[in-house]
Amino acid sequence: MSTITTTPGSAAASTADIQAFRVEYPQERLDDLRRRIEATRWPTAELVTDRSQGVQLATAQALARYWATEYDLRRGESRLNALPQFTTEIDGVDIHFIHVRSPHETAIPLIMTHGWPGSVIELLDSVGPLTDPTAHGGTADDAFHLVLPSLPGYGFSSEPTELGWDSARTARAWADLMHRLGYERYVAQGGDVGALVTDLMGRQAVEGLAGYHLSLLTAVLAVGDHLPRESEQERAAATAFRTFREDGFGYFLEMATRPQTIGYSLLDSPIGLATWLLDHDTDSYYKISRAFVDGEPVGNLTRDNILDNITLYWMTGTAVSAARSYWEDARALAASLASGQAPPPVNVPVGFTTFPGEIWASPRSWVEAVYPDLAYFNEADRGGHFAAWEEPDVFTGELRASFKALR
Repeated sequence: MSTITTTPGSAAASTADIQAFRVEYPQERLDDLRRRIEATRWPTAELVTDRSQGVQLATAQALARYWATEYDLRRGESRLNALPQFTTEIDGVDIHFIHVRSPHETAIPLIMTHGWPGSVIELLDSVGPLTDPTAHGGTADDAFHLVLPSLPGYGFSSEPTELGWDSARTARAWADLMHRLGYERYVAQGGDVGALVTDLMGRQAVEGLAGYHLSLLTAVLAVGDHLPRESEQERAAATAFRTFREDGFGYFLEMATRPQTIGYSLLDSPIGLATWLLDHDTDSYYKISRAFVDGEPVGNLTRDNILDNITLYWMTGTAVSAARSYWEDARALAASLASGQAPPPVNVPVGFTTFPGEIWASPRSWVEAVYPDLAYFNEADRGGHFAAWEEPDVFTGELRASFKALR
C-alpha cells in the first residue's frame, strides 16, 4: 500500500485540513506482483477470432510478459510524484487529488473527474497543456488551474465505510473540495463515471459551478429508448447502445449487482485484474490489444500508460471498492426511475464533445434532447471512450473551445 507523507503549511494547501501526499510503493509488494504474474494459471485459448468470448489469450499473455519483464513498476509512482498531490477528509472519506495551479493569471479553475476502469492516470498527459498552454501551442487565455480528484474508493482515495457513496454524494464532495481550495467560481469536466458525477454537480446546482463539459451522455442509460432514431447517425447510436446492453454490459452488471464476489479474484491475481480492466468496450480493447500484441499503440494508449493504471489498481487494492460504486449508482438510478420524477434542470452552460470511438457516439440531437440549451457541441475526428488518455491534444482543444465563452 502507498504511504502518505504530510507537509504542514504547503503553499498549495489553502487550509490546515489539506495534507501533502506522496506515493511510495513498498518494494516487497512490487516483488510479489512480479511473482504472481509469473505464476499465472492460463486458460485455453478462446474458440473465436474476436473478443466475443472476452479478453483474448494472446493479448493477456503479451501484457503479462511486458508487465513482468520490461515495464518499470515504479513508472506510475514517478509520474504521480512529479505533480503536487494532496489528501483531505470529506464526509469521512480521505479524498486524494492532484492540484496544479497555472502560472497564468487568467486561468480558470477546472475540476476533472476520471471514470472506471481508469484513474487520475488517464488525465496526466492533459495536465501540461491545460495548465501551461503557452508551452503547448496555446495562449495564456487558454489556461486552467487543475484539480484532479480520485473517486472515493479508487486509487489513493480511501474506501467508504458506509453505504450511500453514490455519484450524487461524490458530486457534493467535489463542490466541498473546490470551496476548500478557495475557488469561488469554477468549471468541471467528466467522462464515464466522471460524466455522471459532473452532470449531477450541475443538476444539484452546487455553489460556484459556472459550466461543465462532458464526453459521454450518461442519460442514455435512463432515457435511451426515448431518444430520436430518424437520421442515420441517430440509428447508428441506437444500435451501438443496444449492442452495449446486449453484448458489452457484463462488467457493468456484475459490479452493479455482485461487486464483492469479483473482488476475491481481482485482489488475488494480477492478470485477473488486468483482463477485467481491459474488457470494457470494443474500441478501446482492440486499441490496447494492438499496443501489446503488435507494439503499435493508437494515440497515447501505450503499453506503459495502460500498465501505469493497472499497477495503481493492484498496488492500492481498490478493485472491489471501485466496483462497489457501480452497486451504489445502480440503486440510485433504480430509485430515480421508480420515482417517476424528471431530474432537476441544468442552469449553467453545458458543452459536449462526441468522440467517434465512444461506446455510443451521441449525435447532437440526442445531446440537445437532454440539454436543450446546449452551449457547445463538436464531433472530434479521433478518440474514443478514454478521450483524455488516448488523444490528450484533441481533448485539450475541446476543453479550451468549450469553456472559452465562460472566461
